[in-house]
Formats: sequence, structure tokens, C-alpha cells
Amino acid sequence: MAVAVGGGHSHTNERASRAGEGAAQEKRATAARLSAALRLSAVAAATEESEAAGELRALLERALSPAAAAGGEAASEALAWCRCLLAGGEPWDSFVQAVRAYDPATLCGLVWTANFVAYRCRTCGISPCMSLCAECFHQGDHAGHDYNMFRSQAGGACDCGDGNVMREAGFCKRHRIKSSSEVPSVPKDLLIMSELVLPQFIFSLIQYLREGYSEPVPDLPSEKDLQKVLQALEPHISFLEDLTKMGGAMRSVLTQVLTNQQFYKDLSSGGGENSWAKKSHEKYLVALKGSGLTFPEDKLGCGMQEQAVGASASIVQGFAGATPTPGHVNSSDEEDQDGSQGVGKRKRVKLSSTTKDQSIMDVLKHKCFLEELLFWTIKYEFPQKMVTFLLNMLPDQDYKIAFTKTFVQHYAFIMKTLKKSHESDTMSNRIVHISVQLFSNEELARQVTEECQLLDIMVTVLLYMMESCLIKSELQDEENSLHVVVNCGEALLKNNTYWPLVSDFINILSHQSVAKKFLEDHRLLVTWMNFVSFFQGMNLNKRELNEHVEFESQTYYAAFAAELEACAQPMWGLLSHCKVRETQEYTRNVVRYCLEALQDWFDAINFVDEPTPNQVTFHLPLHRYYAMFLSKAVKCQELDLDSLLPDQEMLMKLMVHPLQIQASLSEIHSNMWVRNGLQIKGQAMTYVQSHFCNSMIDPDIYLLQVCASRLDPDYFISSVFERFKVVDLLTMASQHQNTVLDSEHERSMLEGALTFLVILLSLRLHLGMTDDEILRAEMVAQLCMNDRTHSSLLDLISFPCLLIGIIPGSLSFESMLSAVADFKAPVFEPGGSMQQGMYTPKAEVWDKEFDPVMVILRTVYRRDVQSAMDRYTAFLKQSGKCHGNPWPPYKKRTLLHPSYKGLMKLLHCKTLHIVLFTLLYKMLMDHQNLSEHVLCMVLYLIELGLENSSEQESDEEDSMGGQERCHDSWFPGNNLVSNMRHFINYVRVRVPETAPEVKREPPAGTSSDGSAASQNSGTAQVFSLVAERRKKFQEIINRNTTEANQAVRPKTTMKWSAPGATPQLTTAILEIKESILSLLVKLHHKLSGKQNSYYPPWLDDMEVLIHCDNPKYLHGDGMTAVERILLKAALQSRLNKRIIEEICRKVTPPVPPKKISPAEKKTLDKEERRQKARERQQKLLAEFASRQKSFMETAMDVESPDTDTAMEIATADQHVSEAVYDCVICGQSGPSTEERPAGLVVLLQASSVLGQCRNTPEPKKLPTSEKEQIYPWDTCAAVYEARLATLQHFFKDSSCLQSVSIGWEGGVYVQTCGHTLHIDCHKSYMESLRNDQVLQGFSVDKGEFTCPLCRQFANSVLPCYPGNNVERSLWQCHSNKSMQDLVKEVEELQEQLGTFPVSISSETNLSKEMESVMKDIKNTTQKKYTDYSKSPGSPDNDFLFMYSVARTNLELELVHRGGNLCLGGASTAGKRSCLHQLFHVLAMHMRLYSIDSAYNPWKKLTQLIVDENLQMCGEEQPEVPVLYRDVSSLLLIQILTMPQPLRKEHFTCIIKVLFTLLYTQALVALSVKCSAEDRMTWVNTGALKKNISNARNSWEVLLSHVISELSKGKIYDQEETEDLAMDSSSAWCPHSIETYLRQFCLPFLRITSLLQHHLFGGELPSCQEDEEFTVLANCLGLLPSFFQSSHFSGASCLDWPVSAFDIISQWCSELVSFADKHPTQVKILLIQEPKWDLPRLLQLPENYNTIFQYYHRKSCSVCSKVPKDPAVCLVCGTFVCLKGLCCKQQSYCECVLHSQNCGAGTGIFLLINASVIIIIRGHRFCLWGSVYLDVHGEEDRDLRRGKPLYICKERYKVLEQQWVSHTFDHINKRWGPHYNGL
Repeated sequence: MAVAVGGGHSHTNERASRAGEGAAQEKRATAARLSAALRLSAVAAATEESEAAGELRALLERALSPAAAAGGEAASEALAWCRCLLAGGEPWDSFVQAVRAYDPATLCGLVWTANFVAYRCRTCGISPCMSLCAECFHQGDHAGHDYNMFRSQAGGACDCGDGNVMREAGFCKRHRIKSSSEVPSVPKDLLIMSELVLPQFIFSLIQYLREGYSEPVPDLPSEKDLQKVLQALEPHISFLEDLTKMGGAMRSVLTQVLTNQQFYKDLSSGGGENSWAKKSHEKYLVALKGSGLTFPEDKLGCGMQEQAVGASASIVQGFAGATPTPGHVNSSDEEDQDGSQGVGKRKRVKLSSTTKDQSIMDVLKHKCFLEELLFWTIKYEFPQKMVTFLLNMLPDQDYKIAFTKTFVQHYAFIMKTLKKSHESDTMSNRIVHISVQLFSNEELARQVTEECQLLDIMVTVLLYMMESCLIKSELQDEENSLHVVVNCGEALLKNNTYWPLVSDFINILSHQSVAKKFLEDHRLLVTWMNFVSFFQGMNLNKRELNEHVEFESQTYYAAFAAELEACAQPMWGLLSHCKVRETQEYTRNVVRYCLEALQDWFDAINFVDEPTPNQVTFHLPLHRYYAMFLSKAVKCQELDLDSLLPDQEMLMKLMVHPLQIQASLSEIHSNMWVRNGLQIKGQAMTYVQSHFCNSMIDPDIYLLQVCASRLDPDYFISSVFERFKVVDLLTMASQHQNTVLDSEHERSMLEGALTFLVILLSLRLHLGMTDDEILRAEMVAQLCMNDRTHSSLLDLISFPCLLIGIIPGSLSFESMLSAVADFKAPVFEPGGSMQQGMYTPKAEVWDKEFDPVMVILRTVYRRDVQSAMDRYTAFLKQSGKCHGNPWPPYKKRTLLHPSYKGLMKLLHCKTLHIVLFTLLYKMLMDHQNLSEHVLCMVLYLIELGLENSSEQESDEEDSMGGQERCHDSWFPGNNLVSNMRHFINYVRVRVPETAPEVKREPPAGTSSDGSAASQNSGTAQVFSLVAERRKKFQEIINRNTTEANQAVRPKTTMKWSAPGATPQLTTAILEIKESILSLLVKLHHKLSGKQNSYYPPWLDDMEVLIHCDNPKYLHGDGMTAVERILLKAALQSRLNKRIIEEICRKVTPPVPPKKISPAEKKTLDKEERRQKARERQQKLLAEFASRQKSFMETAMDVESPDTDTAMEIATADQHVSEAVYDCVICGQSGPSTEERPAGLVVLLQASSVLGQCRNTPEPKKLPTSEKEQIYPWDTCAAVYEARLATLQHFFKDSSCLQSVSIGWEGGVYVQTCGHTLHIDCHKSYMESLRNDQVLQGFSVDKGEFTCPLCRQFANSVLPCYPGNNVERSLWQCHSNKSMQDLVKEVEELQEQLGTFPVSISSETNLSKEMESVMKDIKNTTQKKYTDYSKSPGSPDNDFLFMYSVARTNLELELVHRGGNLCLGGASTAGKRSCLHQLFHVLAMHMRLYSIDSAYNPWKKLTQLIVDENLQMCGEEQPEVPVLYRDVSSLLLIQILTMPQPLRKEHFTCIIKVLFTLLYTQALVALSVKCSAEDRMTWVNTGALKKNISNARNSWEVLLSHVISELSKGKIYDQEETEDLAMDSSSAWCPHSIETYLRQFCLPFLRITSLLQHHLFGGELPSCQEDEEFTVLANCLGLLPSFFQSSHFSGASCLDWPVSAFDIISQWCSELVSFADKHPTQVKILLIQEPKWDLPRLLQLPENYNTIFQYYHRKSCSVCSKVPKDPAVCLVCGTFVCLKGLCCKQQSYCECVLHSQNCGAGTGIFLLINASVIIIIRGHRFCLWGSVYLDVHGEEDRDLRRGKPLYICKERYKVLEQQWVSHTFDHINKRWGPHYNGL
């Protein structure tokens, strides 16, 4: 609409650019003019607006008119104007420099977004949220601090320089407080334009935002439109961001503009003539209203009051169909109305809005730009750019305060917006990104709490959020319940949308000053308890009794998370400020309001005294608040417990629900809730899981302990057994009926009840243990279950001390750990599973501190308890302390805090004693449903009682007077010590009529034992726990209230009534005549299986009674426990001691012996026989398992050469003619035949390991800076490739391809596990694998399989050549033929081409298999590694490839032996070498290619060629001169083209001939190496000796001959070329020459010796390194017979087939004629002394950070982006994008491509962001593990913990070892296909 400033449109581009320049100049001029004028006016201090200012304003209004919001040209035009004006006509860059000079930067303030890598140092941080950018971290000094690196989740800002958040010692060099005096003050005129331009600019930005916003329509989310507006504004916001980066001076101008209310009033009020401004102001008001917010002084609407009603359309949402309660339905919340019908179809409940301060939620008033800017930021759901701009301003102190207040003012609005947002996750992150910067600062938080009611706002907003998803609670009284709870199925809870709010709340509560305000404010506390009660009883579970539940809801985790985050964490925050006496008042407040809330809750759910059966909720946050504050009050504030406790009735109510949870846990573990699905198990586990237990089960148990200590013990005990539903089981009768429990659950429920009692009575976590003791106990419990890594320990012991002071990683954690545990360094198992560094309990911990009770409390899985017991048993066996099956040890407890002494009354109440007596009796009588665990717990309780008995029990108590009191009851008193000896004669029981007890006649008269304590003639009555409990309850109620008679009984009581209710019970009287003591003695007899096994130890040794803590009683089985108890009982009272002695004298038979009928005897015998058979079977199985294990170990153990495999390749003795093979599939043994060949299981893989050898002994380092680079030119592969290329350039192709070997890169390596199978068996095996539907880790279609016996990975079968072992036996017989004869024979043999012992014409199975395996070998590697010929598809290619396969395998074996043969011995893999078989396959194929006899190298080596012209006749390219040929290659060609099997004598002959050539090559190389003078000397000395007898065996003579022959050509002319000149400085002495010649020949001798070993058997001798040459020469038969070691030289081995000098001359002449044509190339092609070092991976730096910092921001060389997942190849150092689509080529991602190019299909990559190594092998990959470990020996995959990591050299060695030995496939188990996507 408006014409853009700066001229009309130009037609041509050229004009346009010119006009652009013109316009820019024009702008600059205008800007300069205005700037000057303004400066003057500023000096003149004009009062009214000067002319220049007016012009400027008009100009800006034009430039920034909303038309520019269209983006594109107009926008950039506007920005160009702003830049010019700000700079006042100066160039922009110089203006930026000028402003930066005045930056008093004391704060870093760098803002980052998600995924940025930052650091956190706990040593330097004051706030736990403190974070540093990498630069500040590395420039500060944090050595030895507790820091970690982390990937930012929500974004953050660097706190360096902010003394409120971190200690100054941690500041980096740049931000160590610069005092502001150093920075010069800003000159007024520099920023004068900014102060005038920026208000307009920011206002125009706000106008664009107003303009672009439209309220979302309910159906169509309008995010797209908002995105468009934001994109258009991107340049504007970026411009502002750039301004903030100019430093402090510019920031303060911006702050002033943003917070100045006058500017805002002038520009934004919407007055004035500008229609744009008016329109935009209206849009703004509409937006405000649409958000349900009022604008207080808004006079446009209809009077203030109505508007408040309309717009405040109360927060409480209703939805169609709900009965309206007072309050309004807010029509703008459409999506709430839709969502409401969703989860669970439960009605939402609405609360009236009177509870809250309306203004907090609904009123917003904007007074400055900053406020409106934040408003729009919220409306647009926090665009990243805006957030970054607002945060970039924070280093300005005034801004920080203003912004924090603005943020708090908008807080309610932010949360409303968040609740409705579709992108709540992103938005949450952005909100927290801002709030964490503001609220972590205590000073700031205190200020806004005081001035802006921050706490009120937060609590109100929390209430508001939760109120939208309340439903009626169904707990207890479903119909009449008035209680409402949150519905966990709602998105708000399920998606954790509330977390930004809660995390802010927790953050501000961590500041002492803020928390104090909260705890002092009664109104706030009431509101908070109201909020907590929404969670009380949520996620109620009802037990399914008939059908399995159809739909398993997974909402339970949302409920646990909500309680933990919204209730427990704020609670821990508050508790952390209640540590000292002075804070008593706070605790009183919390406890008071907590009890009130609980009372309201009980009323709301209509609770009387019985919980509704079959329902449980795990969420009782009110109970837990109450419990934790009580604990704190007693522990830290010295408050009197009773002053905080309610009356008895309330206590009885309080204990019901926590007890219900304990019983339900037991029910769930007894599988009584299976019909509710798996999720109920999940809840039971989460409840005790390490992150939740401190806030859930611990407070519950503590609360129960408090109730137990104050309530009547009989009442409490009977409640427990009733809740656990085992009351009916506790009868003396052998049969009973349980009305509430199936018999299969009885046993585990009884165990549960007793275990619960043991935990309740022996746990001291909140009853007197200090923090250190708690930490120790937690640590011991975790370590006893399993060895743990450091990080898992930190995780498992989520001590609330995290918030209360002991921070893990702090000294107390580390010192405690070292006190209780030993560190086990990470070891490596053969088989390759990598261990982490582990901590394991010290011996004395097992001995004295193992506490089964704590372990039971802390185990999530029941198996962990068993694991702890197994480990304990193992320790005892190992240390010889106990044999057999030990019971859990009894551990002495910490002293009780005096406030809780009442807890011990439980152990001294008749009810418990009756239960214990009954259970002991039942155990003795073998009643059903009892277990050893029950007995164990019973004994534990008795022992607890003895340990905690009241001291005043006098022995005289048992006078007759005491007897009168116990007519109907069982025991005389309450003290366990005296009750133990009380005899009970008769018991009246109710039994089913079918029970055996009924048949007996009641005894005529009551007989009594003569013993002192049994003069009781009465019969103990039927004892009903339930009735007792009722009586007690009624008494308490009557005591407490007058209206007890009105207490309505729930109808359900019938179910729970006394067992007498079922009609078919009758009463019987049992004769018992036992006391607890006598039962114990008899149990001892029963446990030991002998009569009279118990003998009171004090009779022999009175000492026992004095030193009762005898270590022999510490550990042991049930008998030990019984002995320990009897000893303690005797100690406590003389009477008991006497009675135990009496009982033992009387020795009763342990159980009334049953008469055994013959039929029963038969069954018993059967049983016994069965048992024996079972034992035998176990033994066999164990033996088999151990055999299998040892076999697996040898099969998998790559390192050990000496192990014998279970099945060997049968190497038969000399006299056996045929080799025999065992097939591992069909199990038959036999020879391999033509028709049914056997084969070896082999794995073929392409390998470039050899190509990675370099000629430097030091491995290359991985580059970690731009300067370091790795060049591949010096690798073995590169050198050989270059050589072949040069040869091909000058010589005939077919000849070149026989003069070198390939396969340094992409060679095929063949390895076997040593097992054989018939090839037809293998085919059917593959067929079955193909039809197998199970997912395998390998691809059957590619021929892959695992060896049927040892499961080693394989992909082919190598046929075994049938035949006798003649070649092996011929090894012994020495031939006497002369050299000449042998040479002739060899030549003749080579002529008989293709005539096999097996004729090839008739295709046999064997030859077919050989062909197919050859195909496999060829297909193993890529085409580019097999095609070197100039004419594609030439047979020379195949020829070269085949003998190179042999070469590759020999060379690799040499590498595996460490590069030499000094160790000797069998081949590396022992019996597992397949080279012999491989040779047969290769030889068969090689012989198909005829070598034209004219070109047969053998002739050139053994005959003098007379016809000189033959050399150069019309060939366009000559053959390769013999001296340029690689001798090892020639050897393989000779051997493989001979008919098989080869005779030993021919083999030796070939070697001798080749050695002469090799030696000559060495002499030539030497002659070129030495200087001209040296050459002259040698020529002369040699010439003198030429006539001596063995001249041809003297190197001097030969060398002089070589030099004189070569001097004929131009070979020595290129004198002293640089690279050869290196050696000439050192003079050559005879010794150094001899050494040189030997070194030159050694590689050939090694390869030949290996070959001989494989072809002919025989051991390789071992030797010292310096003897290697001699030993190998001897082994190969090169040493002459007249060999004396004294003056031995390499030349003595020479055995020339023809005259030495002639043949040398012939060989040299070829070089001379070549030198005439190409003098420069002669030396380059000469074979140099090969000095390859073993292949190594790159050397890695010590510290992982070095790698990480360099690579994680490095851009990829292919796509020049920073990869999301960078990786680096550890073989060659190439940097690649893992999974990067950017670098994909023909559907191959970069890592896969690189693995093919660099390793022929094997790649080893280090993933930079994960510190893990990944192996790619062909089409599969696996995660190998990490070679970097932290100080505790742990990996940190994905760098989650971010601790410093250091190289683990052992692991890296193992990786390298696996790479070199090609065993990745065997050792790593978890392979998966990568589909080329890595």
C-alpha cells in the first residue's frame, strides 16, 4: 500500500543494484544529518521536541509501517534504515565495535537451546541448577571437582560471573569480576539515536504481533498462521538479538526502552490520528479478552462490574451435562469440553470458584513494552527466537528485576496457555528455560515473593490446573463420598503437563527465605493441604474377582509421578528448612493443618473403622506429609512426639490405609490380583522402587510404627492378622476353614504378615538412626543383593538427603562406599562380554552387617532377596563359617529413640505370644501351609522380644498368686520371658466336623505335669483375634466419644465375624502340654533329625552365659537360631534356665511316631528310589554342563593356541592311509570321498587388515585438532597398489599380474572352527534353517549359518581333499637326487597341465563343491579388489586372485603370531587351520590355467637362455624382469601349479631356486643403497676372492659381480636421489651388510616355513629373534650339510642350479636394457627391504573430552553440516555422519560405505556423542561397547552421566586384537542387520 522509502522500482538488474547503492548512500547521508542535528539539540537541551526528532519520527513511521510486516523486501528495507540510523551514518560494523568497547561484561549470560552441550560443577554451584557453557568451563579451574557434562533438555544460560548462583572460585578468566571503574563510561552521543529509534522499532514489532494474531478456531488449529507471522518477523527479532550481543551499554538502552512506561503510553494507547495504531490497539484488547483476561481500566466495555463477571468466566471448567454448580462455564475452553468425555468416561467434578483469589487468575494490565512483549510471546506459545532475545537481556540487572516481575505477573496466564497448548512439551521446555534463570537466584526469588505474592500465585495456579481434572473418589463409601481426586487418565497428568509449574515451585522452595514465608503463612498452608488432598486416594484399584480385566490401564505411572513431583518433592524441600530447634513452629503448623485435612478426608469418604475390602490405593500423600514432619520434629527439633499426636481414635483411623497397602502388597505377590493384569504388579514394584521408596513405603511404615507405639498392642496385632486375612489359620487344629482366603494363598499371606511384623519391629530408619547410619544401611542392602556399579548405587540410593544435604558424590557417600565395599576393576572375560567396574561388599560387612530385613524392604523383585541369601551363603562357605543352608542372620538393632519405646509393647502382648505358640506347635505337628520362612520369622520375633524385654521381670513372679489371673486366657502376664516357660495343657478349638481331633474322647480329668510352671488346670479358651479387636475398638471409641452408640457399623462385618459363624464347626479339646520353651527344644530335635540333639551348653561351660555374643551363634541354620534363643532365654531368667534343663532331661520323642502300614512303606520306598534317581540325574546333568562349558570356553577362546577342540580334524598316524572326518550333523565318521565329500565349516571374510600395516613402529594418533592429519600414502596397501600400477605401465600385463600379490586390501581370509560335516548334511541343515521362522542374527540367504556344534558363525564349507596322508610321511625320507635332476622333474611336472589324480572330465560331487566354494571365495570381496588386469575379465585376473588368497592367509597367520616365527609351535588356531584344504581347492583351480612354457618363470630361474633376441623380439611391452618379481608370489605360483599332492623334495628344490633369486635381489637393493665409493671398494674386494673354491657362496664375490654387471647400464647414474641418500652417510661394514641381507630374506623364509608346516606337517621350531634366520633356513633344508655355525652367512644357503655368475648376469641384463629406456624408474621398481610393522588401530588420547570437544562440533567434509550423530573411523581416522541422509550414496549411508572402502566390509567406528564403538561387518552391525571408562571403571553410553572418561588400554587392546584376528563375528553376540542405514 505505502510506497517503500528509497525510490520506485528499477527495470534492469544493473539499475537495481546501482539504485540500491544509491539508496544506501542516501540513507547514510540522511542518518548522518539527523544524528548531527540531534546531537546539537541534545547539547542545546531543547525542551520541546526538536525539528530533527520530528523528522526522525516521521521517517520511522514510514519505514516501519505495518506494510513492512509482509516480510521480504520491505522488511529488509526497514532494517537497513534502522541500522543506518542507529549508527548515525557510520558503517554498521565500526558502530558495533565502538559500542562493544564499553561492555562491562562481568556475566557470560550465553543463552543456548535444547541439545547444547553444557557443564555443571557441583563443587562450585550454589544453586543445583547452575550451568556453564563449554568455553567458560574449560577456562575456569575445575580440576578435581565434582562436575559433569550434560546435553541441555530445555535450553539454559551460562551462569559464569553470577555470584548468586555459583562460587567466585569457579568463574572463568574472562568473568573474574572486572570492576566497573575500568570500563569507561559511554559517551552520550554514541547511543543517542538508539534511544530514539528503538522505541519505535519495538513498538512496530508489537504491532506486527498484534496484527498477525487471530484467536484459534476450535476445529482448525491455527499454528500454521502463527508460524507464518513468526517467520516474517524472524529478521526483526534477530536484529534485536544482535543488539543484545553488543554488550552492556546497548543492553541498558534496551532495558530503558522496554521498561519505560511513558514510551509505552505515548505509542501504544491507540489514541492519535494514526488509524493503524487504533486498529492494532483494538486487536490487542480483543486478544486480551479472548484469553479470558480483563483489562482493568477498560472503559470501552460495558461497565466494570459486568465485564469482570463475563471475562473472569471462572477458571473452573464445566462441560455439557454436568449439573452446574455456582461458577460459570467458560466458553473459550472448547478443547477442555471435548477432552472431558475421554478417559474412563468418569464425570468431572467442578468446584465453585470462591476458593481462590479471582484477580490472580484473571487480571492483567500492561504498562510497558516488556510486559506486552511477554504477553505476545506467551500468546504465540514461546517462539524460540523471542525466548532467546528475552534471556539474552538478563545480564542487565535492572532488566532482570523488571523481567522477573513481569514474568510473575503473567504466571497464571502462562499456565493457562500451556494447558490449552497442542505442543505442550516444547512449550514446557521453553517456559522452564526462562523460569530457571529467574527463580534459581535466592535474592530475586525473595524479592518477588515479597512484592508480587509469588507463592500465592503459584499455589493458586497449581490448584487451578488440577481442578480441571477432578473426579469423585470411589474409595470407601462410593455413593456418599464427597471427596474428589485427580483423574490420572487426563492428558494434564498423563503427559506431565504440570511439571514446569511444579519444578518452579520446588525451585523457589529450595531458598530458605522463601520457604520460611510459606511455612509461616497459615492461609497458604491450608490451601496447600487442600491441593495435596486432591492426590489422596487417587488411582484406586479394585480387585477383580471373576473376569480378567479387559483393558489394562497404564495410568498408574502418571499417578506415582504426580505424587512424587507435586507432593513429595515440595515436601522434601520444606523439610530441608526444618532442621533446627528454632523452626519448631513451622513443623507445628504443618502438622496441625495436615491433621485437619486428614480429618476432613475421613469425613468426606465416610470412614468409620473398617476399610472396604478388595480395594487399595497407593497414594496417601497427606499421611506421608504428617509422618515425615513428625519424624523431623523428633529427630532434629527435639519436639515432644505426644504433643503432635491426635487422640487414639484418630490414630486407629490413620493406621488403616497404610496397613491396607502392606497387606495388599502381600496379596499382589501371592497372585491374588492376577485378574487385574500386570499393571498392579507394576504398582507394587513402583511403590518400593528406589526413587519412590523414601517418599512412599518408608513414611507409611514409620506412621504405622508411631501408631503401634501409641495404640493397644493386642488391638494392633490382631488388626494386622485380620488385614492379612490369616486369622482363621491361627488355630491349633490341624484343619480349619478360611472364609476370606483360598488355601493356596494362605502360606504366602502368613509369611507376608509375619515379615511385615518383623520389618515393623526391627526397622529403625526414622526411629533413631543417624543420617550416616541410614546411608550405610541402604548401601549395604543394595550391595548385598548384587555387586553394583558406582552409578547404579547412586541411582538406587535416592536418599532424600539429595535435598537435605548429603549430596551423592559428596565426601560422605564416597567415604561410606570405601568403608563398606571393595572395588573390583573391570575385567575382560574370554567370550568378550565386557565387565564394568563393580563394588562388592567387604567380608566384614557380610559377617556383621548383612541385614535381611533391610534387603526385603528394598527389593523390587523377590528374586533379589534370594540373590542376597545366595551370596551370603557363598560367603559363609568360602570363609568356612558355616556349612549347609544358613538362615538369614539376626542383626542387632540401633537403639530406639525414647519417643518410640512403646513400639516394643507389641512384642510383649498376649495376642502375639498366642500366635507364636500356635505357629510353633503347628510347625512341630507338620500342619499344612507352613514353611521354613514362617518358622524363621517366628523365631526372629521371639528373639526380638528377648532382646527388648523389660528388665524388671523377677523370678519370683511365679508364686501361686500369679496363677489366679489366668483362668480363661492362655498366659499369665505380658512378658515374653516369663510366658515362654508357661505350660499350656489343654486348648479348646473349633474344628470342622471332619477333623481328626473330633473323634477323640475328651480326657477324663485334667492331668498336670509336675513342673513348676504348669499348675494351671484351666483349659485355654478358643481365642478369637477378631473378637478381641472389636472389644478393644469399642472401649477406645467409648473413651473418646459419647456418641459411640451412633457409630454405624458397615454391613460388611458379617464376612469378618468370628469363625464360629459357619455352622459345620464343632468344638474339640486338644491336649497340648507344651510351653514355648519345650516346643523350641523339640523343634531343635526335629530340625536336626536326631533325638536329644539339644544339650544346654552352659552345663559344660558356665562361660557361655557370660559371653553370650558367641560368634559361633552368629551365622547358621535353624538349629543355630533355636540354640541362640534358648541361650538368651536362659540368660534372662534363672527359672527359664532350670526349666530348659528339665525339658532336656525328660527328652521327649520329637513327634509321636506314626505306625507305618506296608502300603505306606511301599510308597516311601518308591519315593526314596525316585529321589535317588533324581540325584543321579542331577549329577549327570551337572557333569554334562561342565563339559559343555569347558568346550565352549575352548571354542570361543581365540587367544589360546594350545586348546584341543572337541572334534579335531583327524590327523591320522603315519600308518593310516586315509584321514577320517566326523560329521557334526549326522555324527558318522569316515573319509571324505569323491561322491560324499566332507568339508570344514569356514567363515570367509574380506579383510583389509594387512593393508593397514605401516612402516613406522609408532601407531598413528587420532587427530584431535585441525593441525593433525592422517595420510594413507604410507600404508602397505597404498605402496603395493602404486607398485602394481607402475609395473603395468611399463611391462606386459599378464606378466605383471604374476609378479606381485594383491589382497592387501579386500583379501579373503578363511578361518574355521575346526568342525567338519558332510556337504550333503550341510545342505539339508541350511534348508531347515531357511524354513525356520525364528529371527536369526544372520542371513541364511547369504549362505550364513552357525556351526551346529559350537555355534560359531560361518558362511561356507571348504571340501576336504580325499586322499592318503602320503605327503606327510614323505616328509621323513630324504632324497639323494641331485639338484639338477630335481629341477628337471619340477619342470616336467609343470608341463602336465590339468591332469589330476581325479580326472576333471567326470564332474564329481567333490569338484562341484570345490567350484562352488571358489565362487564363494570370489564373491566374498568386492569386484574392485579382484580386477587389476587392463583387459577386463582376463584369466590372469583369476590367476592372480587365487594365489593371492593363499598369500593373504599366510601373511595374516604371520601377523597373528606377532610378525615372526620365534614362538614356533603349531599354527595359531591349533588344529583349526584350514590352509591345507584351502591349498587343494586353489591348486585345483590354478591348474586349469596353463602358463605358456615360453613364459614359465621356472625356466628363467633355472636355465641360461642362449638366444638373446628372444628378449626383445617384436613384443610391444617386455615381460617383467625377474629381479622385479615378488619372490613369495613366485613361490605360490610354482607350488599351486604343480600336481597335488606335492613331494617334499620338489618343494625344497623350488625353495632353493627361489632363494637364489631372492638373495640376488637383496644384493641389487644393497648396491643401490650404498654410495659410489662403497661400490668401488666392494667391486675390488670381491674380485680378489673370485677364484676361491666356494666363491659362489660368498656374498662379497656375488655383490661385486652384481655391481659390475649393473654398472654396464644407466642404473647408478641417477646418483644419490634424496630418499636413498639417507643411508649413504653410515658406512657399510661387513656385519651390517650381512644383517641387511638376512633381514631382506626373512619375510620370505617365514612365509615358506609356514607353508611347509601346513603342507607337510611337522612342528615349527621356536628360537630367539636373532637366531630366526638360521633356524628357519635349517628347517627348510637350505643349510648345506657341511654347515658350521662359526662363520655362517646367509650366502652359505645358496644352492645354484646353474653357474651363479652367468645367471646373475642374465638377470641383470634385463634391468640394464630397461634402464636404457626409462632411467628414472629403475630404482623405484627395485624391491626394497620390506619393513612393515604389525597393523594397529589409531592411538586414542587419554581423556575422552579431547575427542569430544574437537569432533562434536566439527562439520562433515562431504555435506559441510555438523552431523547429528558424528562418528570417526578408528582404522583410518575418517570423520563420517552416522545415519546421515545428507551423505547417502545409492541408498548406502556413509558409515556403511566407508566400511566397504576402508575395511572391505569391516568398519570400526567411535560414536562421538555416545562414546561407544560400533562394528560394521558386511550387512550386520553390533554395539561393541566403550573403550573409555570413568574413574569407577564404568562405561557412560550416550554420555548420560557426563563424567570425565579415560581410555581403558586393556579394552582397546582387546578391540585391536579382535580386529586383527578377525574374530568380531565369534566374540560379539548381539548382531543385527543395518539395512545400509548407518
